[in-house]
Amino acid sequence: MTTRTETGAQHQPATTVPVTVLGLGPMGQAMGHVLLAAGHPVTVWNRTSARADTLVSAGATPAPDPGSAVASSELVILSLTDYQAMYDILGDHTDALRGRLLVNLSSDTPERTREAADWAGQHGARFLTGGVMTPPPTIGTEGAYVYYSGPRPDFEAHSAALSVIGEPRYVGEDPGLAQLLYQAQLDVFLTGLAGLLHATALAGSGGVSAAEFVPQALETLTGIPAMIEDGDALGTALDARSHPGDLGTTTMMGATADHIAATSAAAGLDLVLPDAVASLYRRAIRAGHGADNWTSLIEVIRAGVLTPAAP
Repeated sequence: MTTRTETGAQHQPATTVPVTVLGLGPMGQAMGHVLLAAGHPVTVWNRTSARADTLVSAGATPAPDPGSAVASSELVILSLTDYQAMYDILGDHTDALRGRLLVNLSSDTPERTREAADWAGQHGARFLTGGVMTPPPTIGTEGAYVYYSGPRPDFEAHSAALSVIGEPRYVGEDPGLAQLLYQAQLDVFLTGLAGLLHATALAGSGGVSAAEFVPQALETLTGIPAMIEDGDALGTALDARSHPGDLGTTTMMGATADHIAATSAAAGLDLVLPDAVASLYRRAIRAGHGADNWTSLIEVIRAGVLTPAAP
């Protein structure tokens, strides 16, 4: 599958259409505040009503229930824990959904996202999926962006308002596609954070403080783009399944992965993460990629999706 992101009208001034925000955790509150600052009438609702207080003080209108909140605006943004929360909140208020555009910025699986789009359609609503690629403090700032997928006319009709949250990047009609890209990006993020913590614990086993080690580890993380050179070139090589072993072979880097796992074991640390990484290298070598570049690990990963191991 290939995708192409297209930015929305982020340079156009957002018309001040009414917006409802359901779910007022840190992300929902941040979105409500930037929408208010841009001049949008904002209606808010949250299970714990006290979470609406700062937004109400800033000019938002509190709704007594989810149905009233949805009825207040054509554009309804959901910022919830997962998609089940949408059903829990709106399941008894489906009459209010007709004619509304639900923009669900919650996290879940692509398949559950597609099911949610069907559910919304059955109740007369349109549906856009969103994946917010910025933390709450940077909502509405330069560099913030959000993946969107679903009906293009609905995206274009509201891209000006959505641009207040962050640059809107439209990726296609499939409602699951924005969710897939969001999860893929978080795959990088969460794995990187877990690696940072494991490495900090490993250094700590030798008496090196986190305060001393973490800045050095961050230098390694920020240096990765230079190490792997141009991202476009790497992506092209991965698409072509080309893995020349001219910089670092799977065998060489796999040996290091084994050493990390052994060092972690000797230090008494949790081994799930280093064992998982070392396992990828071992399986790539067994598959004949020992002399190939480390990028050949993707063949092992892809094979696991296409031909899952027997339980």
